[in-house]
Amino acid sequence: QVQLVESGGGLVQPGGSLILSCTASGNLFSINTMGWFRQAPGKQRELVATITNIGYTNYAASVKGRFTISRDNAKNMVYLQMNSLKPEDTAVYYCYRRQAPRDDYWGQGTQVTVSP
Repeated sequence: QVQLVESGGGLVQPGGSLILSCTASGNLFSINTMGWFRQAPGKQRELVATITNIGYTNYAASVKGRFTISRDNAKNMVYLQMNSLKPEDTAVYYCYRRQAPRDDYWGQGTQVTVSP
């Protein structure tokens, strides 16, 4: 089993910045993808950004240029630097990990609210 614990959510004004962190523990495999998804009220969960263990990244079009995903493999951590935040970025953000053979794991979620 794998456990994911997020931190760093909160309330921020439009145009502000936040950093989300996620720590993975448990039965971890070296070949994996980690990332962030989000779910706003009344909407489906959507991809925000992912990063492979060798650093390949993928971003949703809505956050490209504003958000940056990174990871520290030695610490089993993934980060999401969020800049120029907009009210439409308000959502619960979930940490995600996929590892062989095709097992998906989710964190408990952290609330991000962008409001004046």
